[in-house]
Amino acid sequence: MIPREILKKIRQIELRTNRIVTETLAGQYHSVFKGQGMNFDEVREYQPGDDVRAIDWNVTARMNHPFIKKFVEERELTLMLVVDVSGSGRFGSGDQAKRELAAEIASVLAFSAIRNNDKVGLILFSDEVEKFIPPRKGRSHVLRVIREVLFFEPKQRGTDLNAALEFLMHVTRHKSVAVVVSDFIGSPAEPKKGRSRKLRPQMMLLESLAQASFTMLKQANRRHDVVAVQITDRYELELPALGRLVLKDAETGEVVEIHTGDARKRSAFAERQTKAQTDTARLFRSAGIDAIQLRTDQAYGAALAKFFETREKRRLRG
Repeated sequence: MIPREILKKIRQIELRTNRIVTETLAGQYHSVFKGQGMNFDEVREYQPGDDVRAIDWNVTARMNHPFIKKFVEERELTLMLVVDVSGSGRFGSGDQAKRELAAEIASVLAFSAIRNNDKVGLILFSDEVEKFIPPRKGRSHVLRVIREVLFFEPKQRGTDLNAALEFLMHVTRHKSVAVVVSDFIGSPAEPKKGRSRKLRPQMMLLESLAQASFTMLKQANRRHDVVAVQITDRYELELPALGRLVLKDAETGEVVEIHTGDARKRSAFAERQTKAQTDTARLFRSAGIDAIQLRTDQAYGAALAKFFETREKRRLRG
């Protein structure tokens, strides 16, 4: 039996995200994610302006005047949520941890999907695939997905996006919408010999993780429609002025000491993180992947709406 406090948390997320789905994203999910193809619907009489390539010559010959074939989009999709549950997701400098925000984003997308009669599946990953829930429809299924994203206890603490993407391509044979929700933080590359680790930023947005996954991201995006949702916290982007801090890496267990009272070091850290964010965004673009960057201390409704709007405009232009 699910504890009452867990049910309450899930219900709160359902209420918040349903409001966003209804008021902010109404109809946009349907517009920006295409179905798997076109299905024959019916034939009707030719009207001036119709595409002559759609004429059904067999029916036209029998009826002695032109008829055309009418097709409709095969609307049903599969939405696969690929969610990072590594140790760094537990970090949050405010009221919400990154993993809690991940659950809300997953909820928004899942409820949008089932309103369009699409299926929703879930892959939870750390440095291995921790859990797989096959795609299904329905509210009760979505509530289970939210519960797992929020409360699943992973066996590992690290991050391996490649393993998750390989698993995705193994279990989903047909084209799907695959949304990867992660902070894209991994175990930092070892420093060169002789270089001190003491002042290395502990929560570095890691280019090496994205670089290592670049090829796999491109492969996954050829088969599926991959969208990257990067979740960060403000203190991963800029250090607070709190003097000397001892920090422990949530994924590697490494402990480091940094001096946040030095304004020059804070500035250097912020510049490095800004560059890392820019490089990561550029990497996604190079792979042909749409991406959105969200923060735990900022409302996400408007950012999601802008993302959907931009994607829809580009689709219409294309």
